[in-house]
Amino acid sequence: MGKKTIIIISVLVLTAIILFTWFSGINKVPEVVYRPAPDFALLDINGNETTLSNLKGNIVILDFWATWCPPCKAEIPHFIELQDEYRDEGLEIIGISFDWNAERILGGFAEENGINYTLLIGTDEVSDLYGGIMSLPTTFVIDRDGGIRKRYIGYKGKEVFEKDIKELL
Repeated sequence: MGKKTIIIISVLVLTAIILFTWFSGINKVPEVVYRPAPDFALLDINGNETTLSNLKGNIVILDFWATWCPPCKAEIPHFIELQDEYRDEGLEIIGISFDWNAERILGGFAEENGINYTLLIGTDEVSDLYGGIMSLPTTFVIDRDGGIRKRYIGYKGKEVFEKDIKELL
């Protein structure tokens, strides 16, 4: 095989992997879970500590994601809109990044993308608390009492989260 053929095959395989990852969670029914959300303390992009327990009384969308993940990046505009629309009603969106060197890259990424919600730097310990995050994005919907109501694996559209938010208001 020639070099050109190998490149074409490599691009096709990579494209197939990305598309599979992107669409793998689209038609799945959300996992409904009713258990207390594990508390954590993580640093935000400014070096300040944030705990989940400080957010009790709010509806929390807890999104495990990374800047290199296309489905994760596709959800960002939806989260920005939802934060704008429901912040005054008690919505807090928290993005927990699993990027290498997150403390170095997240500030610029947030500014470039107009992110208006809290970004935290993830750890293996927090991933373990939430059952081991095996796929990105993985998103939890947490009610005002601190209970996990739903878990989504893979990309979800704005309407999915908006429906959950309205049910919990």
